Amino acid sequence: MSTSVGRQAEDAAADYLSDNGYTILEQNWRTRVCEIDIIAKKGTRVYFIEVKYRSSSRQGSGLDYITPKKLKQMQFAAESWVNEQKYSGDYMLSAVEVGPDFVVTNFVDEII
Repeated sequence: MSTSVGRQAEDAAADYLSDNGYTILEQNWRTRVCEIDIIAKKGTRVYFIEVKYRSSSRQGSGLDYITPKKLKQMQFAAESWVNEQKYSGDYMLSAVEVGPDFVVTNFVDEII
């Protein structure tokens, strides 16, 4: 996936989240060793959101690609942000699937 397609998918996901009451804290947060597509807050909880784009469903859902290895990477990245920000509140790993025409097709607010 090209950078511009990935950026468009993340922008679509961020717009969807904003429209549904989430405040976007960061987009494309990264360190040398990890990254988080979107960090958002709703109420008192922070959500670390993986964005998965699929131009078609031929190879399955984008959410099917959140493997145990990817979950481990997401948890590591979330913990890195939490430590860096000295955040002590509740947080969750989440995912947004973006399909053709950059429309959000699925949102899972708690993937583990």
